[in-house]
Amino acid sequence: MKMNQKNIGDVVVLELSGKIMGGPDAAILNEKLHELIGGNNAKVVADLSKVNWMNSSGLGILIGGLTTMRNNGGDLKLANITDRIQSLLMVTKLLTIFETFETVEAAIQSF
Repeated sequence: MKMNQKNIGDVVVLELSGKIMGGPDAAILNEKLHELIGGNNAKVVADLSKVNWMNSSGLGILIGGLTTMRNNGGDLKLANITDRIQSLLMVTKLLTIFETFETVEAAIQSF
């Protein structure tokens, strides 16, 4: 997994790309979210448009990120989810947990 950060107003957009498979990916996202919380950046949008594969460990990483943000007064919203990730979220019933948006702009406006 690769990650790029863009700040748009008071919202941080994390552009994730590649495969989200667990292992080192968990540490990368977890460290970034704690860094953002430490800098008082609690509004985060994960742009998943360039994620071409995610397994159950990848879902666990997103759940952990969501929990971290909400426990610290913030939120993690998902944007540009692919059909494959959409069906994964649907099967696991995580669509009821995550707020998902068709565009990054819509996710940002929801804060």
